[in-house]
Formats: sequence, C-alpha cells, structure tokens
Amino acid sequence: MTSGLVVILTALDLEYAAVRKHLTELRLHRHRAGTRFEVGRIGRTGCRVALGLVGKGNHPAAVLAERAIAEFSPTAALFVGVAGGLWPNIRLGDVVVGTKIYAYHGGTSEDDGLKARPKAWEIPHEADQIAHHVARSDDWARELPGTTPTVYFGPIAAGEIVQDSAVSDQARWVRQHYNDAVAIEMEAAGVAQAGHLNHALPVVVVRGISDRADGSKTTTDGENWQPRAAAHAAAFAAALAQELVTETAAAGQRSTGAGGSEPMGTTNQNIARGNARVGVQAGNIFGNVTVGPEPERTTDLAAGIAELRDRLKLAHRDGRLDEETYAAAESELDAAGECLREDNPGSRSALMVTLKRLRGLVADVAELAARVAAIIAVAKGLS
Repeated sequence: MTSGLVVILTALDLEYAAVRKHLTELRLHRHRAGTRFEVGRIGRTGCRVALGLVGKGNHPAAVLAERAIAEFSPTAALFVGVAGGLWPNIRLGDVVVGTKIYAYHGGTSEDDGLKARPKAWEIPHEADQIAHHVARSDDWARELPGTTPTVYFGPIAAGEIVQDSAVSDQARWVRQHYNDAVAIEMEAAGVAQAGHLNHALPVVVVRGISDRADGSKTTTDGENWQPRAAAHAAAFAAALAQELVTETAAAGQRSTGAGGSEPMGTTNQNIARGNARVGVQAGNIFGNVTVGPEPERTTDLAAGIAELRDRLKLAHRDGRLDEETYAAAESELDAAGECLREDNPGSRSALMVTLKRLRGLVADVAELAARVAAIIAVAKGLS
C-alpha cells in the first residue's frame, strides 16, 4: 500500500536546493542508518514529498533509492537533476523526461571487441501519460524566468563516468549502441533498478540539460547552466509529483466506486404469511451480521499500546509527525508500558496522566488521537 507521498532524489547539492525551494512545512526525517531526508509539502495540492540526496553514481543511487522506497512506501519515485544533451536540437535549459533508461556500461569483452549487453527500464505507461499531460501545459513553468523550456521525451543513457566529448571511445560506443538516447548522466539506472525491484514502483527521471557532452562542459558550467537547468527540472518534477499523487488518489476512488457511477442496487422482498414476521431484510452482505446488541469487546491495553506504537512509526515515516513530536510520543509510550508492568493503583493513575499527555502530542493527527482516546477509555475502566 502506498502512502500518497512521492520520493524525490537528487545527486548534487544544487539539484537538491532547486527541489527544496518548492517545498513547505519541511521536517527532518532520520533513517536509522544515518541517511537524512526532508519531508514537506508541495504546491496547491499539499502533495507530500520526501527529498533525499544520493550523491554521484548509479550504485549509491540504487542503495539510497531502495532505502527511501522501503522507508516511505511512496506512490512514485522521481530522480531530478541535470544531464548532458546528446541531440543538437535540444537546447541548454530544456527538460528531458526519460521514456527509457539505459545502463549502457553493460557488455562482454570478446576477441573481436566489446559487445553491448543492453539493460533498460521503460517509464510506466500511466506515469508517461501524466508527464505528457503536465508538459502540454505551461503552468509548470509559470514561475521560471524567461522563455518556457521545451520538454522532450526520450531515452536517457546512464553510465559510470562523466562524458564530455563527442569523439571519445565512450561517445562512439553510446552512438553505436544507444543512438536514440537524448541525454546522458550517471544515476538513473540505479534508481530505475530499485523501483523495478520494489513491485515495479513507478520511477520517472527528469533532467534539465546543462551541457552538450561534447567538450564544452567547462564553458557551460562557467555560464551557470547547471543551477538553471536544475531549476527547470525541479519545476517540472514539482508539477509532476502533484499530478501523480492526485491521479493515484482518483484511481483509488474509482476502484472503490467513489466519484463514479452508482452501483446497481438490490431490491429484496420478504413475504410474511400468517403470524410470521420479517426480522431482517438485507441485500448483499459482506462480513459478519449481528442482530441485537453488539457483544462486549475486551481490549488488551498492552496490545493496544503496541499497535499504537506501530501507527506512530508509520505517521512519522510519512511525515505526519515531526521528529521532535515522534520522540516525545515514543517516550510517553515507554512510560505507559512501564506503568502497565507495575500494575498497582499508583501506576494506573500515572498511566492515565501519561496517556493524556500522549493524546495532546498527537492531537493534530486524527487517526492517532482517536486511538489514544480509545486506549484511555479502556484504562479508565481499570482504574
């Protein structure tokens, strides 16, 4: 199950900064292995985003993409930043959306030369359709200065070295075996692989063209094209993230019947003759049916607190609880567990105080507040 959150990853600090400018309500999220993410909201929809920095190269990109996906269970993952353009018609500052990601360094060395062993990941159809929809409107570029960049769709080649030549052996290799690639970079293959291995999570690579991969990189970098191209890619990715989450939510509603056509009703007719009476009249029934008062339910406080701890962790993971509040709530849960273990009149009184403090901490998250209230009601019955 996805969390309605989009993970956005970047390789460079300037790329990270370009995406971060689009986020509000930022909260630090620490992974237990030391990776730091920032969770915030984006745009008019309030779409939640977890932003992370992976560094250069496909290998670290793959590891940290896997980590982010496991941590946040996102709706999609976007990899955003700059790349070198391979086609002359693509201008500096234009945006490329990867329709296919090539891991172009795969091959086998034989007596008659190096043979390519292509490995590629295609953009999922629905994500591709949504990206085209975003590109057809200039709304995504509304706040960018100057002329709106053109958005191109095409394959992106991802390797292990910086390419800055049009005549090198590597440049010839890419042209020979991946001649439909429109841009070249160093991380997308790792992120695409991580998405593929996580139930085919949608991964979209968005790159702003900052150089031409032809020996002029020093010049274009000196002309400040990297931050400009990163800003263009970030603006498109921000709009795309919102559309991905909105469409996912709409698809969920359609699958449950909300917002669509009304399901056909079922008419039941019960006929009672003589002294018979109709007790229950129902159509399609799913689950249990109880006639009369609901039987009394018993609640295990320890189990309820354990379940609440899991819910707290999930709320923290997807950004609904900030780091400080989560830590304080965990502390109160620890105290509540200690009170339960002591199990005397004094500890039961302390348990109520602890639970009420916990309710105050999570008051902004309706689901958690309701769970705490239910536990308090049970605890009162034990006092």
